[in-house]
Amino acid sequence: MLDAAWSALLLIMDPMRLAIMLGGVVLGLALGVIPGLGGIVGLALLIPATYHMDAPSAFALLLGMASVTTVSDFIPAVLFGVPGTVGAAATVLDGYPMAQKGQAARAFGAGYTASLAGGVFGALLLGLAIPVLRPLVLYLGSAELLAFCLFGLSMVAVLSGKAPLRGLFVACLGLMLSMIGSDPETGTLRWTFDTLYLWDHLPLVPVTLGLFAVPELAEMAVRRSSVTRADLAGLSRSSQWDGVRDALRSWRLILRCSALGALLGAVPGIGSAVIDWIAYGHALQTEKNTEGFGHGDVRGVIAAESSNNAKEGGHLVPTIAFGVPAGASMALLLSAFLLHGFTPGPDMLTKHLDITYSIVWTLTLSHIMGALICLCASGLFARFALIRVGLLVPAVLAIVMLGGFDGSQSWGDIYAVAGFGALGFVMKQLGWPRPPLILGLVLGAMFERYLFITQELFGWSALARPVVAVVLAGSLWVILRPVLAATRRILANRALLLQGRGRPRLTLSVGFAAALLAVVAAGLVLSLDWPSHAAIVPQAAGFAALLFGTGTLLTEAFARKRSPAELAGEIGLAIRHVVDTPASGMDQVLGHARAWRFFAWLLAGVLLMCALGLLPGLVLAVLLISWLEFGERPIVALALAAGLGLAFFLLFDRLFNLPWPEAWIGDVWPWLRDATRLV
Repeated sequence: MLDAAWSALLLIMDPMRLAIMLGGVVLGLALGVIPGLGGIVGLALLIPATYHMDAPSAFALLLGMASVTTVSDFIPAVLFGVPGTVGAAATVLDGYPMAQKGQAARAFGAGYTASLAGGVFGALLLGLAIPVLRPLVLYLGSAELLAFCLFGLSMVAVLSGKAPLRGLFVACLGLMLSMIGSDPETGTLRWTFDTLYLWDHLPLVPVTLGLFAVPELAEMAVRRSSVTRADLAGLSRSSQWDGVRDALRSWRLILRCSALGALLGAVPGIGSAVIDWIAYGHALQTEKNTEGFGHGDVRGVIAAESSNNAKEGGHLVPTIAFGVPAGASMALLLSAFLLHGFTPGPDMLTKHLDITYSIVWTLTLSHIMGALICLCASGLFARFALIRVGLLVPAVLAIVMLGGFDGSQSWGDIYAVAGFGALGFVMKQLGWPRPPLILGLVLGAMFERYLFITQELFGWSALARPVVAVVLAGSLWVILRPVLAATRRILANRALLLQGRGRPRLTLSVGFAAALLAVVAAGLVLSLDWPSHAAIVPQAAGFAALLFGTGTLLTEAFARKRSPAELAGEIGLAIRHVVDTPASGMDQVLGHARAWRFFAWLLAGVLLMCALGLLPGLVLAVLLISWLEFGERPIVALALAAGLGLAFFLLFDRLFNLPWPEAWIGDVWPWLRDATRLV
């Protein structure tokens, strides 16, 4: 174990990998500052860039970025009262009042110190857990790993908050999507619709970018909310040391909250939206003289930030050891593991132990880098929150499109980004959870592989294995609880319907559920002619989707509507109120118009890329969106488009030698294609 840890340290200390990690840290800090662009969007953007890297360098970049978004996400929480990510929502309660009192620098000093301590604590927990988990995972076979896959899928009921049936329904849809392509055992083409693009399964990267990045950009375009007016004065470096001393005096609180964050982070389903509130409540209950909490008490910032950063190390424990993502970002990281040829589970603690320890060192060094950079450059990173939406949205959208294209380097990737982007936006607006879809898509292939291996080795006797029985019982309990709760609510409303005091509710969410059910039913009908070996998992996922989808539909239409008092008691709604407060002065009609225009521009951009070539069409789309949609001056829009075009050309064409897809204009004038290679 020590040899592996030492070898991993030598791997990470390579100057080139340190430079890559530093680049990821800087990008993660910048993303954390911008509300809405957190670690999930960053991972989705960066995963394509790791295709050309070795595994330690790839994870140095990804974890360097993802681990420090929780360091800088509290900059807008303190300065503007708007958390960069949902994990910094509790920080607003005391951080923003401190800034209003002119103590922003003190809050930064305390927060960065607590973030550093929490991040190192989480990495330490992961490192210490490896010797304990190693003999455990060596005992696990395909039957146990199959049970853990089922448990991971069942945990979406917890990840989905107040809509567990929606989460289970969406996870089953993701499982069905993972079955698209050629069956590895029989060669049967499943749901490919005679499209060559789908033969090799649906690529993870375009789907992820569409579901997570595009909806955030659409929301920015609707709200114009990236434009923030704030006074950045009072961020003197000297006064930050007062906050550092506050954190050092509260070292017991940091240890307790870091332990809470790391341990709760290791439990799948307890996400960042809950952990920092639990730690904040713990500080409120255990500290003395808490009258100032919620009005600018530095201990509130320390408690929230230490737990928020410690959870990252905890999240990685079940992800690496059992392949069970503890949250949405871990589901994306799991896809990165698979893309680089690593299967989470026993192999990560045996054959690839050096990679696992390199992750531990990356977490530790990234938090040290992030805290030191933020202590030195708080004012600079705070200005990222002031970037005009007319520059930010077109630029990030261009990066998303190119990142999606790197999935399989075909036009289908572009269409997938746009299509899943529209789906993700609808899901977000209707309150449907998106992480379960990615979780089902990621775990689908693993689930099918472990199922057939277990069937060949053990048959039904696998159910008698102790770990399998316990994990399956837990999965069954997690699934049955929301089903039984929904049944009780439907039956309660049925009594009201019979008495004439209730009526079905026909909402957009009901229509969306019905549309998804129709898609599932169509997919099941198409699978009836497949061989049994190729159809067993897709049909099982489809029938489960029908079950949970029907429950969702009935719940949406017939369940008793909860009272405002009941809704107000849910902590998730309190968090949502903090994070998703609508922009003032914007009516619903204007919001809908902006949303339609955004997706119209997205469609126009796709058509321009198909017509003129991916890179020329992308540059022209950036110019037009920035100028015509967001009202930027023509010279500014032209400079943005030209700068992005030059950067993309040098990076993807000259450095990576990316094979650009053929465009319509090249079919008309072949000499243009021969001359430029871009069309």
